[in-house]
Amino acid sequence: MEGQHQQSGARKPDVPSPAGRVDLSRLVTEQPNPATARLDILDAREICRLINEEDHKVAPAVAQHLDVIAEAVERIAAALRRGNRLFYVGAGTSGRLGVLDAAECPPTFGTDPEMVQGIIAGGPQALTRAVEGAEDDSEAGRQDIRARGVRAGDVVVALSASGRTPYCLGALQAAREAGAFTVAVTCNPGSAMGGVADLAIEVVVGPEVLAGSTRMKAGTAQKMVLNMLSTAAMVRLGKCYGNLMVDLRPTNEKLVERARRIIMRVLGCDASTAADLLARSGNQVKVAIVMGATGLDAEGARRRLDEHGGFVRRVLDEAASGSS
Repeated sequence: MEGQHQQSGARKPDVPSPAGRVDLSRLVTEQPNPATARLDILDAREICRLINEEDHKVAPAVAQHLDVIAEAVERIAAALRRGNRLFYVGAGTSGRLGVLDAAECPPTFGTDPEMVQGIIAGGPQALTRAVEGAEDDSEAGRQDIRARGVRAGDVVVALSASGRTPYCLGALQAAREAGAFTVAVTCNPGSAMGGVADLAIEVVVGPEVLAGSTRMKAGTAQKMVLNMLSTAAMVRLGKCYGNLMVDLRPTNEKLVERARRIIMRVLGCDASTAADLLARSGNQVKVAIVMGATGLDAEGARRRLDEHGGFVRRVLDEAASGSS
């Protein structure tokens, strides 16, 4: 459905007021929560109970949008398979969550840092210190997309709890102009961003415990969606075997040990054999597994993986059938 808008919300997009701004009082994420109206007179235990109670609403809200999330996953996986890129863009908490997810992809899935990139309003300094005014600059959103060289075939995922952040709207518009496929992840139905993006994931979690503090339930919802987008897309690209992260980069002691344990689990070998295979593979878990299963050297194992699209299971199944 390239070029069409698929939305999970029911009502029409937010309409700017005569002054050119969206009426924030209409947004679900800005409403006061009746369940926490007496928050300021509660003790710590009761405050925590209420927060936890509200948090329980997040996963069911996300579950209502699995079809749309899955559509986004397939779009992302297809783009990455063709050598294109995934960009997350957002402001404040949403932007930080996107940068975090992007930063976790290289060590977890062995991806090039260019494959999945995070863009935050206000630049890198906004990761550790709030740059609140940056979210109101739609032109900055456009410029940041252009500066990254976003092009046709890429996927741009814009994140905003409100769904009306000018920075994100500018980024989405620039991405569409460049021919990229665009996704909006918001927490308000019928959002302005949802009306601009090719695909809208609008997870409505209701008013926050602390009115308007969208780093809470809305942030949790966005993090859950991001977990699905990146993890499921990488699985679709063959970056796991079963539920094992066979494309991880063993760049510290913990990850080296994890890599060895993965090899031992898949091949049923001892620790010494796993360590030897890992060393001879150039610290590439996938390659080490194929070497151990087929007797191939590292170069041959890499070729075999390439022939099977990078999927370890396909190589092992072929080896087990005796057709290797």
